[in-house]
Amino acid sequence: MSEKYIIPCIYLKDGKLVKGFKDKTVLSQDPVAYVTDLAGCGADELLIFDLSESEKEHDAHILLIRTINRSIDIPSFAAGNIQRMEDVKKLLYAGCRGVALNMAKQSNIDLIAEAGKRFGKEKLMACCDAEEQILNNAEALKEYVGLIVLLDHTIKEDYAAFRLLPVYNDADENNAYALLKHACVYGISGDLVNERSSSLMDLKKTLQQEGIAVNLFECSLSWDDIKTDANGLLPVVVQDYRTDEVLMVAYMNREAFEATVKTGKMNYYSRSRKEQWLKGATSGHFQYVRSLLIDCDKDTLLAKVHQIGAACHTGNRTCFFEEIQHGQYRANNPIKVFEEVYGVIMDRKEHPKEGSYTNYLFDKGIDKILKKVGEEATEIVIAAKNPDKEEVKYEIADFLYHVMVLMAECDLTWEDITEELANR
Repeated sequence: MSEKYIIPCIYLKDGKLVKGFKDKTVLSQDPVAYVTDLAGCGADELLIFDLSESEKEHDAHILLIRTINRSIDIPSFAAGNIQRMEDVKKLLYAGCRGVALNMAKQSNIDLIAEAGKRFGKEKLMACCDAEEQILNNAEALKEYVGLIVLLDHTIKEDYAAFRLLPVYNDADENNAYALLKHACVYGISGDLVNERSSSLMDLKKTLQQEGIAVNLFECSLSWDDIKTDANGLLPVVVQDYRTDEVLMVAYMNREAFEATVKTGKMNYYSRSRKEQWLKGATSGHFQYVRSLLIDCDKDTLLAKVHQIGAACHTGNRTCFFEEIQHGQYRANNPIKVFEEVYGVIMDRKEHPKEGSYTNYLFDKGIDKILKKVGEEATEIVIAAKNPDKEEVKYEIADFLYHVMVLMAECDLTWEDITEELANR
């Protein structure tokens, strides 16, 4: 059996996170923080329903969904208030992996082929709450839709040809387990998941015990396999999983290690307070585990984490911010070079400097920036026709600089670009 995905439903109304379609009880005034915690604690993907009732609210929710997608590192799918092709495009551009069309609307049924042809089958989903919505449109769904969100979670024999995501809102968990054992079922969403949002790891362990394969964060070593110091503690080096930046060094005892493995959040042992503590419990600056690596002697842990906010109690991103000696060297880590150059461009945008070419481009505006991007692209083509690769290198560097100016003008970061590439 292939792994089944655990996918919380997120319902947005008036910029807040509410309980569901009919129950507009506010669960969180800060959907971004709420969703970031879900993504860090076991959710495999997210299903986001836009419950907006006006064009203005709909546009605001698209911006909110974009912010959500920038804050998480798991895929999201969007549904609700999708009226036209432009809505599909905006949601995909906001970082959603896929968009779901409500099959109760004839206009969306008519949109299936057009959207499927333009964006591809894996980008298009369908929300169905009745059997006839599936069977009456079976051919179009098979050809253009990658996943059916099943609001009526009864599985029919005729559904075997589709990939299904039931939104399960019943109290009987045994029926949910039976659903997940169908080969055509991709995962599960709905109240079963939402009401266990604080313990998704426990839900996954329950499913695993029921013989259902899930993406469960498991550790291959027990605490007894690890060598500790004389005080029974294990030093932990903590890195940002995206950039490999060293954030902090701390210690774990057995309880902190086991809590980290169980919850997916970094726990430590304070040598000064002589107690276990959860990173972010008071500040909100949680560290969500992305991988744990043990060194060759099994006496030091390397944790790669998704850091929320600052790692250091001083408010700095990393505890290692005070340089005490500096030698001459040239940084050539591609990620750092791109980030540093982009940082200089953003600094020029925010703090203009007289005589700066970058500020000249910003002052002239988007048309001038686009003209330069086009010119530099042409220079690459011309240079590539010549045998000297040094000329090509020079022109590509020029092009990338102007692209970064364009990114800054359009409020895009390298993280946005690399995330889009990773999703393809």
